[in-house]
Amino acid sequence: MKENNKIILQKANEAISKGNYEEFLQYCTNDTKWIFVGDQILNGKEAVRKWMSNEYIQPPQNEVKNLIAENDYLTAIGQIAVMNENKESIKYSYCDVWRFRDGKMAELTAFVIEYKDLKDRK
Repeated sequence: MKENNKIILQKANEAISKGNYEEFLQYCTNDTKWIFVGDQILNGKEAVRKWMSNEYIQPPQNEVKNLIAENDYLTAIGQIAVMNENKESIKYSYCDVWRFRDGKMAELTAFVIEYKDLKDRK
């Protein structure tokens, strides 16, 4: 099951990178819940669909560094670059904790912060 969840998330991320948000949503339960810690909560596919149409002006560039699976949970650690309304690419570091149910992504708890390159700091 753990490996299946990894494959599901990888396929879902691939769909997003191609701008195919409806295909991505097929990997989610109808009652999917997304919690952006310290920001907002999305309930259901329609809320996620609306959020993606507002946030993803262009398909994001996602780089998953680690996938860690345990029971029905899959943690993805990585970076994502998203185009903002000024056509600037903003890079974020994230830790996404996905809960799966019946082979679909049922809940996301996302910890997201703007990426800062620490090499440039003194």
